[in-house]
Amino acid sequence: MDDDRPASEALRYADAGVDIAAAERALDEAKDAIRATFTDRVLADVGSFGGLFRADGLGEEPVLVATADGVGTKVRIASAVGRFDTVGRDLVHHCIDDALVQGARPLFFLDYVGVGRLVPEHVAEVIRGLAAACRDHGVVLLGGETAEMPGVYPDDEFDLVGTLVGVVERAHVLDGSRVRPGDVLLGLASSGLHTNGYSLARRIVSERLGLDWNDPFPNDPAGRSVAEVLLEPHRCYLEPLEPLLREPWLHALAHVTGGGVPGNLPRALGGHGARVSRSAVPELPVFRELVRAGAVERDEAWRAFNMGVGMIAVVAPEAADDAVARLRRTGEDPFVMGEVVAGDPVVSWLD
Repeated sequence: MDDDRPASEALRYADAGVDIAAAERALDEAKDAIRATFTDRVLADVGSFGGLFRADGLGEEPVLVATADGVGTKVRIASAVGRFDTVGRDLVHHCIDDALVQGARPLFFLDYVGVGRLVPEHVAEVIRGLAAACRDHGVVLLGGETAEMPGVYPDDEFDLVGTLVGVVERAHVLDGSRVRPGDVLLGLASSGLHTNGYSLARRIVSERLGLDWNDPFPNDPAGRSVAEVLLEPHRCYLEPLEPLLREPWLHALAHVTGGGVPGNLPRALGGHGARVSRSAVPELPVFRELVRAGAVERDEAWRAFNMGVGMIAVVAPEAADDAVARLRRTGEDPFVMGEVVAGDPVVSWLD
């Protein structure tokens, strides 16, 4: 903006840093990807003020499950390396997993993208990533909002938030009420940090390891860069777990996000506690290197990061072998990591 222009000269919205045409171009570039997620339940096209979704026939006693979340400071790495597709997938997967732990299958998703300066190609890439993840898992990308807010966000950064709505029969809601002492905890592996712990991870990478995003990540088996390792998408557990959701022996699910195992597992246990073996969780190289370089104390690491476990299934002890066998047939490699115990709703470590 030209600060020397006469006070009487007309100002435009663009002079304040907001380019309406850029937002329209971003949406135009992503419309086909959005429409590819639509089903016959969608009653309005892209660009409506609100999404319309037919809810008839969803069940006998359908309960809607709604969840909202963000990607956190993982978006700063995406901005730094100019890669915007993976964080959209992260967000959809995170929200699907959050609804899944209540027993719900996802229906539709809405996104919010906030930017300091809108680059249509970048926003379109984010939305296409969202749409690809939605399409992969049978979710409608029903609507969203892109907001250009100079002065709130720096020009070269953005924020990404989403809301997902799913449905579950009332009789099959997972709310912790079925959990009993003696139930077995089965862990499902994470792919990396997922969407939590990035503020600590970024500081370790820059201050302790002294690495740039395009440098090789230390001791990564695939020889990937720091950015590639840290941008590894959040896993979605819908496909392996959906066939188990109506089994009476599946008592609860816990999505391991911010707060790690001790911050998330007790939320699913209906007031009971848990004993957990940390050594039972297969070690991922990314956590080994971050913990070592940052001299992160063990308890702190397990609260800051997921440490290799992204989802925990709580199953009746007599069904544990069957659950393991069925999960293995989906390509998962579940591991027994502990049990439910009577007492306060906290995690106690076995090792």
